[in-house]
Amino acid sequence: MDRAFAARLVEIALNKGADEAEVYVKTSKSLGVEVREQKVETLESSYTAGYCIRIIRDKRLGFSYSTDPAEMSAVAERALEASRYTEPDDYAGLPLQAGGSAETSASGIYDSAIVSLPEDAAIQNALLIEKSAYDEDSRIRRIRKASANFGISNTYILSSKGINAHYSSTGCSASITVIAEEDNESQMGWDYEGSRFLRDVSFEQVGRNAAKRALQLLGARKTAPVKGFVLLDSSVTSEFLGILSAALSSESVQKQKSMLAGKKGELVVSPGLNIIDNGLLEGRLGSKPVDDEGTPVTHKPLIEKGVLTGFLYNTYTARKEGVLSTGNAVRDGFAGLPLVGPTNLYLEPSSGEYARSVEGLVKTVDRGLYVVETMGMHTANPISGEFSIGVSGLLIERGEIKHPVKEAAISGTILALFRNTSMIGDDLRFYGNIGAPSILIEGIDISG
Repeated sequence: MDRAFAARLVEIALNKGADEAEVYVKTSKSLGVEVREQKVETLESSYTAGYCIRIIRDKRLGFSYSTDPAEMSAVAERALEASRYTEPDDYAGLPLQAGGSAETSASGIYDSAIVSLPEDAAIQNALLIEKSAYDEDSRIRRIRKASANFGISNTYILSSKGINAHYSSTGCSASITVIAEEDNESQMGWDYEGSRFLRDVSFEQVGRNAAKRALQLLGARKTAPVKGFVLLDSSVTSEFLGILSAALSSESVQKQKSMLAGKKGELVVSPGLNIIDNGLLEGRLGSKPVDDEGTPVTHKPLIEKGVLTGFLYNTYTARKEGVLSTGNAVRDGFAGLPLVGPTNLYLEPSSGEYARSVEGLVKTVDRGLYVVETMGMHTANPISGEFSIGVSGLLIERGEIKHPVKEAAISGTILALFRNTSMIGDDLRFYGNIGAPSILIEGIDISG
């Protein structure tokens, strides 16, 4: 399945009565390795290929998909048949060609080193994750899961409105969860790295980082309730930003399911915060030349100096508001219609004279908690932003880390949390396509 296949399917749909037609083709090849005790536990190689067609007839949407190229005529017929049962929608329609080359640039998202990586080398990388965790300290007694994943995909998007895009992309990731044990106590630690380039993922460092996370929590004790500063590790900040990302979707706003609905132009978080969506970052897993409708992705500030300046749009939600798509159409594979989602969404780190390391942030805290792990983040309400979660971390007193803390909890709202951010770290890290640095928040109730 390639560009010629997509073009033929568009032609078939138009000949059968569609007013507009779009074909999306996705092929993916992946290799996943899980290891335990320096032996391969799971080795899974997979190849998937499929396509879908979206048609508009009399302002009615029709959709169908398949994995069998021989079904192309039947797939077009099913999409046309489906359109008979949908309501007419004045906003239904495909995006127009935005210009540029039909063969979109693969710069920054394709790594031949991943494509040519031998299976033995992939296995060795996975084994290195686990080995480096064990080598970090003798108190690392168990590995719950150590895995490495490698993949390549090809995407074609072609439509009767002039969209004609193709790009190839690669990706790899490393992750591990470890258990540290001492004096009948056990603590868990984890780490993750992912990139479109093999050179950007340090399989050894991922293992070491996970070990350090577990070790620093050994000897944890409860703490008395206090109202003070909370320093969020970059991974925890990214979790909160992931919840906020749903509120930045125009789809959520239009359905009145966003905590940011009606707040455009208002100061919604700390004036020191800038939140950006950028699909053009080299090597990031959310980067690609076009979104899943073939619209070019862009660099777009969503919150500037604390002020909400915009939302994420696909073609449909943009038409409902009379604006242009921001290139944020996303599909859950070839079997899904395009929704709205981020490319690479991140909170901008501090820089220049304002740059602060995590150690520098710790030194500014008289009394507070450095949160490195959360429990129950999935219970946070993405519409209201309310949360109440368990946390583990390190107690800070007079600018120094004193001891690890367990069974603490923090609660509030996402917007209040970001509104009370007083300092930002320089340690931006991406977890998938969401990235953030560590941030310092004041006036948070910490319950023991």
